[in-house]
Parts: sequence; structure tokens; C-alpha cells
Amino acid sequence: MKTPAAACLALALVLPAAVPAQEAAPAPAPASVPTPASAPTPASRPARSVPLEEIQRYVAVYRAIQEAYVEPLEDKELMRAALRGLLSDLDPHSAYLEADEAEALREQTEGAYVGIGVEIEQGNDRGIRVVAPIDGTPAQRAGLRAGDLIIAIDGQAPGEGAGGADAASLQLRGEPGSRITLTIQRPGEPAPRDLVMTRERIEVTSVSSRLLEPGYGYLRISTFQEDTAPQLRRQLAALARQSDGKLRGLVLDLRSNPGGLLNAAVESADAFLEDGLIVSTRGRLSYSNANYHAKAGDLSGGAGIVALVDAGTASAAEVLAAALRDHDRALLMGSRTFGKGSVQTVVPLDNGDSVKLTTARYYTPKGRSIQARGIAPDVRLRGAAARGLREQDLPGHLRGDDERSEGYAEGEVIEGDEAVVQALARLKSGRGG
Repeated sequence: MKTPAAACLALALVLPAAVPAQEAAPAPAPASVPTPASAPTPASRPARSVPLEEIQRYVAVYRAIQEAYVEPLEDKELMRAALRGLLSDLDPHSAYLEADEAEALREQTEGAYVGIGVEIEQGNDRGIRVVAPIDGTPAQRAGLRAGDLIIAIDGQAPGEGAGGADAASLQLRGEPGSRITLTIQRPGEPAPRDLVMTRERIEVTSVSSRLLEPGYGYLRISTFQEDTAPQLRRQLAALARQSDGKLRGLVLDLRSNPGGLLNAAVESADAFLEDGLIVSTRGRLSYSNANYHAKAGDLSGGAGIVALVDAGTASAAEVLAAALRDHDRALLMGSRTFGKGSVQTVVPLDNGDSVKLTTARYYTPKGRSIQARGIAPDVRLRGAAARGLREQDLPGHLRGDDERSEGYAEGEVIEGDEAVVQALARLKSGRGG
């Protein structure tokens, strides 16, 4: 994800900058990942006519605001607000990004930025909630937890106006060494509390590993960014060397992984599969429809896998978890995942701003959509419950194919090493994937 100081959950494809009167070629993808073809830019896409009465209604509202709003507004300010509203009303993950927000999203995919290191999302009540603090960051060291509601950032309401989580993300950014105070409301506590942190330059290492005991490794993926798959391959090779060349079992920790780049998730799944479909995407435009397949070569040597998941496992992390389970390569242990089954395409505009638009849904190898449903684990573990930690609880979310109406319910976040101990026991008993 993609890890600026804070970020919306995004399974993203990034298109090249829009150039007036011509079509730019798609950005190159890694060799193991198909490149979506013919990705159009706004300038090259055929225009659709808008009914005259709709244009007249828009102009009437625009003029009414200009003339009667309590304070005078500049045309540029009003038009920017209209553009934001146009995108934000579609679904929780589509947004109009000004140049600085677009730059933050770009940095997110590279894994280096200045901030506190936390993933956030806007909940059904429009509040800004923590999905997960990122490993080894000021947010984690200060004790920020999944499910915490951010009431204020340095005394100001987070993500004021239509900006939501994207605007709150920018509030959390700043200069290295600058202090920031978050006022949070923690589930189960009677009063808000203040957490004081110091911003720092964070270079996120998205993959880490350790040997649990001879033959059994632990692999943690905290987010999916540009260098995640190469890191994963290096860590797998290191674990194999520490196990005399052969891993018997692997605990794959995807808890509180908010997702990130689709290509990174596909390449990561490919590392554990010999062949077969990893994920498919389906949308209205040709470039939104693609099938991603594994190439021969299981880098784990066929080691049994238990993947740990919870309510903070989202988007690209769900792509990986679903692919491994559908191919009988992993047993999933934990709690139901977040349920974000959509793909966002980032289209840069010629003024430096960008449009982040939901362009496709993704489907598991067995053709299932997890949108607003999530993935139920094979073995359930209990964790700390927090309201709003599910896609279906976000305002205006895309309706899922198999969505169940359960109201504003609780997701469970599983922390600590006890889950790792249980996963290792499963592997040693021969009941892993």
C-alpha cells in the first residue's frame, strides 16, 4: 500500500500522464505480469453527450452557490469542490487527487515518505479510522491500533470537507522531526486520548522473515509496493539456506496488510505457484479485463503454508490469500478479511492532478468476488473487535456479488505471536496448506 503517512486502501494500476490529443502507452509491467492493453487517457477517450437539462441544473446550482453562499467563493475553488464531489460520491476509493495528493500516492508505491506510518480509511459514520499502523513506524511505537477513531490531528478535524481519508493523509505528512498530536477514541475506552509522535522519513521494508525452528520459516508481508516481490524472493532464498536448502513449512503473515499494487500481489503469488490463474479483473473497458497467470517455479519448494489473515487484511493481500487457497497451497487461519475486491486506476492529468477511479472488480481463481464479503478463514482465531473494519461498512461502497446485509458489525484484528505459534503447530502436524 503504498505507504505514505496515511492512505486509502488501494489495489492500484497507474497509467501514464494524460497528453492532450494523443494516447500515451501504458507503463511497462514486470515480465511475469501482463500489461493491460490500450489504456485510454481522458483526452483520447470518446466523449459522451450530457443531457441539456442536466447541464442546466448544474449551472443553476453553481450560480446559486456563487450568489448566495454566506462567504464569497472563487470560481477555481468551487470547480475543485465540484470535481471532488463528482468522484467521492461514486465509491469510497474513487477520488480527485490534487498534485500533492497524487505525489503522496506515487510515494506510497515506492515505500519511502515522511510521516508517521499508518493506514486509514473513512468509515460509514464518515469518521477516519485506523486500519493498521505500519511495522516499525512512529504510529506503531506510539501505540496506535487498528480500529482507533482519529478525532483530531493537531486540534483540527481530520479530512475536513469532501477530502476524506486522502485529505487526512496529507494532514499526517510534514517535515522530518516535526511533532504531531493525534486525538483518538479507542473502542471500549470512555474518553479520548492524545498520542504525540514525531514525523520521520520512513523507508518501509515490506517483507521480513525469520526461522522459527529448523525447516520452518516465518514470512511477514506488511504491504505491497514496487519492490515487494523481489524482497519476497530474497527472503525465501534466505530461509531455504538456513534450513539446509529445504523448507518444510512456512507461516505467511498477512495480518493488518492493507494491500497496495496489484502487480506486486500477482508476482508474490507466482512465487508459490507452479501454474494456473492467480486473479482476473473485470470492468467496462478493455484494459480493465485481464487474466494474470503463474509461471512455472514454486520458490518455496512446495513447503506447506499457513497464511494468517484478519480484518486488516485487504485488497492486494486478499488477492494473494485467495490465490493460494484456491490452488490448495495454503490454509488460511485468523478472522474474516476486509473485503475490498475492486481495482483503482490512477489517471494523471496534464495540470499535475490525477483521477483515482474504480475501473474493475477482481475475481479469485475459482471465479469468486470478495467485494464487501471478505474471505472467511479455514481456521478461525478470535481477536480484538472494532467497528467499521470492513468494506461493507464504508459509505457508498460497491455492492458485492455475495454481500450479506449484516449491519454495521465488527471486524476482528489479531495481534501478537500466539497466532504464529498456532500456525506453526498446524504445519508440524501436517495440516497446513
